[in-house]
Amino acid sequence: MEKGRRATGNNDGVPSRVQVDAGAQAGVALREYGSAWPDYELLDAGEGKKLERWGTVVTIRPELQADFKPGWPYAQWLELAHWEFEEQSSTQGRWLNIKPHAPEQWLISYGNLNFGLKLTKFKHVGLFPEQQANWRFIKERVSAGQKVLNLFAYTGAASLVARDAGAEVVHVDSVKQLITWANENKERSNLSDIKWVHEDALKFAGRELKRGNKYDGIIMDPPAWGLGAKGEKWKLENHLPGLIETAYGLMNPGAFLILNTYSPKIGPADLAASAGQYFSADQMEIKQLWMRTKTGKELYCGNLLRAAK
Repeated sequence: MEKGRRATGNNDGVPSRVQVDAGAQAGVALREYGSAWPDYELLDAGEGKKLERWGTVVTIRPELQADFKPGWPYAQWLELAHWEFEEQSSTQGRWLNIKPHAPEQWLISYGNLNFGLKLTKFKHVGLFPEQQANWRFIKERVSAGQKVLNLFAYTGAASLVARDAGAEVVHVDSVKQLITWANENKERSNLSDIKWVHEDALKFAGRELKRGNKYDGIIMDPPAWGLGAKGEKWKLENHLPGLIETAYGLMNPGAFLILNTYSPKIGPADLAASAGQYFSADQMEIKQLWMRTKTGKELYCGNLLRAAK
């Protein structure tokens, strides 16, 4: 499905507890920050855009949440940037070349994992860097031999992190090209087999539930809106309760769930209400996901549910 678009753990890897009944149910959640790494940096943001460095390539992309003044003047952005994305519709656009001979495809690393990036007409380049907060959590939480299910898995960063930690990974996405991209990232990272599933994520999860299959970790980064493999329209707010119910049914005792949302119609209180049907307050945490820029700005990147069964 094409997108419209870490918690501090205790010593045994179970998510830290927060009072979701008082905080998240009131629509307030603690913040958690994704961190920069050597090959990625959120340089600046503001006036509806963000300036990012991916290895040696710097991009300017639209960002609705950057509704504040940037730290640097736009002229300085243009001095640094290689590409800027120009929106031509609500879903697509084109990349404007700022520096001659800038690559349209390139590689970056995260630890010992390697990712191929490229310019797409959807403004994405192949990674959602704010998810670094969840990659940290996965690395700390997953152990060898565990089974992890990654739904709406995109180009596979979370799948690769889990596989690198020794988990058996099932990677599900409804867009065949994204599965190909994820497999290329796996090969670039010299990892052994991941099970690739080209299918609607929720339908696959439902069948796994009927088959009685269980997992030690479930990762979901569903789009706020999108189209399924057969053109089905998707709105996350319509499917949130079902996603959490299905995930709960697929979880082994002690398993973890990660669910990201980037929908203006789903707030912390909505996550608390839906997850609270299956998890007690001391089994889950609900946070806002943020990124800090090099210039000291803070950018909101959606809401995050983590739970342990």
